Amino acid sequence: MVKLSVNINKFATLRNSRGGNNPDVVKAAVDAQLFGADGVTVHPRPDERHIRYQDVYEIKKIIRTEFNIEGNCQEKKFVDLVLDCSPTQVTLVPDSLNQITSNHGWDTIRHKNYLTDIIAVFKKKGIRVSIFVDPVIGMVEGAAATGTDRIELYTEAYAQGYSANREKSLQPYIDSAKRAMELNLGLNAGHDLDLKNLGYFAKNIPGLAEVSIGHALICDALYLGYENAVQLYKRQLS
Repeated sequence: MVKLSVNINKFATLRNSRGGNNPDVVKAAVDAQLFGADGVTVHPRPDERHIRYQDVYEIKKIIRTEFNIEGNCQEKKFVDLVLDCSPTQVTLVPDSLNQITSNHGWDTIRHKNYLTDIIAVFKKKGIRVSIFVDPVIGMVEGAAATGTDRIELYTEAYAQGYSANREKSLQPYIDSAKRAMELNLGLNAGHDLDLKNLGYFAKNIPGLAEVSIGHALICDALYLGYENAVQLYKRQLS
């Protein structure tokens, strides 16, 4: 079954909007595990507007499932954080400063030398590396040349096209997934996946190992309850 990693950034966004420690981000990580998630994802940014660097250290102490830290590896502070915490996986995302959310994958051809060097740093520490890429065959092939363990397909285009023509919007992801398998790359996916479009995606993407979902799952949790939301997303992946 495809694994579900719950991105808990939105818990931190809510906490930070008021100050204090409500909701408790560490408890959100604990509960994700208790409710059946296969992993927990955090995406700290330099301005710490949601997940703070200290949150990551605290979560590392209690994590029992897979721990995935996403972020901009061009920030030295982020690299140091990942090396200190030694998570199961680091996902490298080409965010710019103050970017609201991730909106594109790496140009794995243009940045091949940089990615090769930084991936080697994490792999030397025994950390599995995934890099964020668009569903473009050339970018998948470029990723394979960097030495990464996995790629994470950026799924916003699929989510936006799902209602109009789900088969057409999915096809680039199928093609990219097949090429990833040929190149012995592990395959993750994430961004704008929700209860409406997740099941079709998971059923039709060959070799899909893991999805990382935050915003939609936490929005659903407001109405459905956190445990129920996690279980409903897990059901879409079964």
